Amino acid sequence: MAEGFARKYGSDVMEAASAGLFPAPIVQPLTKKVMEEKNINLDDQFPKSLDQVDVPSFDMIINMSGSKLPSTMPIEIREWKVEDPIGKTEDVYIAVRDQLEMAVMRLILELRRGDKPAAQQPAPGILNRVGRRLKQ
Repeated sequence: MAEGFARKYGSDVMEAASAGLFPAPIVQPLTKKVMEEKNINLDDQFPKSLDQVDVPSFDMIINMSGSKLPSTMPIEIREWKVEDPIGKTEDVYIAVRDQLEMAVMRLILELRRGDKPAAQQPAPGILNRVGRRLKQ
């Protein structure tokens, strides 16, 4: 969901990619359904593992998993506490979608303003994340 919002709203300031340590075999049908309600089609997206994404080319990881990242990650890591909606009701998917939309929009606005995020220590997680490459 976060990648979909980032691509739709923030392509002028970022290149987003979503990946995880243990990706699901498919994008969940309810994920696609609730995103289509926001006019975002996820048909071209698929779950990816970290080895399918060039992690060093990104300058930020948004961590939504609750798992610890290696402390040697040379990339800024931000934590977003987001409930995993898999196996839950459509209402949970909608709540997660709306939470992610607002969080992605805040990040996009920060990048458009040119705010330089403060350096942060690595924080927990990486099962689901969005990478960001700054657009020049």
